Amino acid sequence: MKNRTIIGIICIVLALVVTFGVAPLVSRMDSNKVNIVRITRNVSQGHAVTENDVEIAEVGNYNLPSDVIRKKEDVVGKFAATDLKAGDYLFPSKMTDSSDNANDVFRTLKGDKQAISITIRSFAGGLSGKLQNGDIVQLVVYQNNADEAIVPAELTYLKVITTTTSEGIDRDELTVNEDGTYELPSTVTLLVNQKQAKLLVQYENSGRIHADLVYRGDEATAQKYLDAQEAYFKALSETETSEGSSESNVNNGGDDVISRANDIINGRVPSYVYDKEESADE
Repeated sequence: MKNRTIIGIICIVLALVVTFGVAPLVSRMDSNKVNIVRITRNVSQGHAVTENDVEIAEVGNYNLPSDVIRKKEDVVGKFAATDLKAGDYLFPSKMTDSSDNANDVFRTLKGDKQAISITIRSFAGGLSGKLQNGDIVQLVVYQNNADEAIVPAELTYLKVITTTTSEGIDRDELTVNEDGTYELPSTVTLLVNQKQAKLLVQYENSGRIHADLVYRGDEATAQKYLDAQEAYFKALSETETSEGSSESNVNNGGDDVISRANDIINGRVPSYVYDKEESADE
């Protein structure tokens, strides 16, 4: 009987603690509301966020990440760095000042870079329809006359501007069918220089091209791959000026491009200037 009485008293004390201690604390946490920006409808990657796409929502501050965006002016006019879904909270990592929308990229072209499309000849050749705007790809070329596959050094790192269906619809404008499917792309449009454009036309007409995904992610890292590719062209130009070059040197240079890009991305080369003597010393 005494044990039952003691247990009963303990239960009563615990109930009082919960009622007058824990419950008010939880209530105060819940009542501590803050305003945050929330997406009201789906926004595809690369599209600008408008006033109609967002709302100010009052939510509890408990466990709310400190970097959640709280002001509309920090969002409206910026671009979605990833697909945004209705109800999403917004963070700086989900927004970007630049766009991967094809038309926006086209407007940045000033002559040193061009946009060119190549045909996706098979489901596998276009990464099974999974290429996205802004992806960094390398192109694997199967040469019919040589019966071999190569990764030309000039085509080691290229930026995907967009993929396009046979009806002329770009990836960022695709709509999903009622059964959840969507039309597969027929071409991929790439950001290239003049030499790359000529090679692409040559390889498209003499063999088959497969796109191999190298990197998908933040713009700063993607640019490092492109910088490594441009550095290869700088070295190639210097070699052609001083010694001349051969096709074999060009095709076998892909390993150098990959190696130096890895150095940059892993922080081993603070500022990249392609120089064969310095590379040998490293």
